[in-house]
Amino acid sequence: MARAFNKFLPLLDRVLVERFLPELKTKSGLMIPEKSQGKVVQATVVACGPGGRAKDGSTVPLTVKFGDVVLLPEYGGTKVELDKKEYFLFRDSDILGKFES
Repeated sequence: MARAFNKFLPLLDRVLVERFLPELKTKSGLMIPEKSQGKVVQATVVACGPGGRAKDGSTVPLTVKFGDVVLLPEYGGTKVELDKKEYFLFRDSDILGKFES
């Protein structure tokens, strides 16, 4: 269980992520208009809850941890604003995968 903020800690199987910024330029240096920028589906995990609960009451550990780079669904998540920055809350089961470093 990692804590990125003293004021906020996700509960159960929730994961707080910070999405990557969208690309503003192409590799050749051309500016990309806002309407053409795709939704960013990669993010960094900044805080995790302790894990979900199984039917027998035991704790099911999360599959991600603080600092992991994850792949998110295009839509979903709950927007949370902390310290004037935008973050998103997802359930551990909603995260599509993680990238190995």
